[in-house]
Amino acid sequence: MNNQFDVIVFGATSFVGQLLCQYLVDRFNDNDQERLNWAIAGRSQAKLAQLKQKLQQPELPVLLADAADEISLKALCQQTRVIVSTVGPYALYGESLVKTCAESGTDYCDLTGEVQWIRQMLDRYEEAARNSGARIVHCSGFDSIPSDMGVYFTQKKAREVLGSFCSDISMRVKAARGGISGGTLASMTNLTREAANNPALRRQLANPYLLCPDNERLKARQEVVKTPTYDSGFGAWLAPFIMAGINSRVVLRSNALAEFPYGRDFRYSEAMLMGAGFKGRLRSNVVIAGLGLFMLAMMVKPTRWFMERFVLPKPGEGPSPKLQKTGFYDIRFLGKTADGQEIRTRVVGQGDPGYGSTARMLGQVAAGLALDLHDHRQKSGKAGGFWTTSTLFGDRLIERLEKDAEVKFEVVPS
Repeated sequence: MNNQFDVIVFGATSFVGQLLCQYLVDRFNDNDQERLNWAIAGRSQAKLAQLKQKLQQPELPVLLADAADEISLKALCQQTRVIVSTVGPYALYGESLVKTCAESGTDYCDLTGEVQWIRQMLDRYEEAARNSGARIVHCSGFDSIPSDMGVYFTQKKAREVLGSFCSDISMRVKAARGGISGGTLASMTNLTREAANNPALRRQLANPYLLCPDNERLKARQEVVKTPTYDSGFGAWLAPFIMAGINSRVVLRSNALAEFPYGRDFRYSEAMLMGAGFKGRLRSNVVIAGLGLFMLAMMVKPTRWFMERFVLPKPGEGPSPKLQKTGFYDIRFLGKTADGQEIRTRVVGQGDPGYGSTARMLGQVAAGLALDLHDHRQKSGKAGGFWTTSTLFGDRLIERLEKDAEVKFEVVPS
């Protein structure tokens, strides 16, 4: 490898890819203290040229590669330290790049939330990544950085303040504003289609320890909010959080990769706060009914076709620039130790969660791989393999997110 580039953005012309590229221009191009040498890649020369013009970066290197062409992907790997992929649905288009990075020793990150695909990648390529030294980091966006790093932060503060780690943490979405892109919906639709036709996959998706090594030995029951539920710790009614299925599995994998500092029976759950009293319960029922109808519509072929064609955004479409900027999220954590002590924390982010904020988080993960870890693999002990953000970066990623990604972590009064 000649490592001509620090980072290559593959799928740069996708909706999130364009946001990520703009962030890299704004954050790293004129930064003397932390500069990235980066390039954009994809399969369309014309679209990549349009992106260069939009970014006003005439000297930005352009590379051509196709997600289905391993020869072109190997050529990318030979030129860079890190590849960031925004090409989804990953279950349809992502495997060849993960395989190539794992075999070549090239660090890789993405923003997938497709838990079934991550399990497949672990089974097929984790040994190759360990042998080559490639660090593979899935879920480097809104799913699942606020959850994974939020639990890491909560546990660190619990150890400092309470003297022990929490055996139980509840994550609750207090408030959020944002939109959804066609790419995200395409990933959700693909997973729904797969699960509808595959009973074994449905059983697999129900396993909270799906992403954990040696998961058959982990038996602690994990709470899953499916019905209107009252949470006395937050004094509010709950509704399901659509990202809980991936976030909770990433958090539990982090605990397992770190050799269970929180215990093998550590419990973690996610949900949305709907408010107190009758209104809170009513909101919970309405949200649950709406989610149920949406999932039913996506599982039935005629209604799925109608929604994809006439209702939902298409791949490449997403929230408006105004919504990207005015969006936000406020996520709360309640941690409890085995002896009954409590700690409360929160993660607050500015920008549309899945897009404006995700682009910044993904950019900082890529920068962390390229600048913080690449020249210190043996010294840092971060060898090749499939990592989570908290186990790979720890405090350093929190520093990056607070400094340059408009994400804040803090302890709140009990």
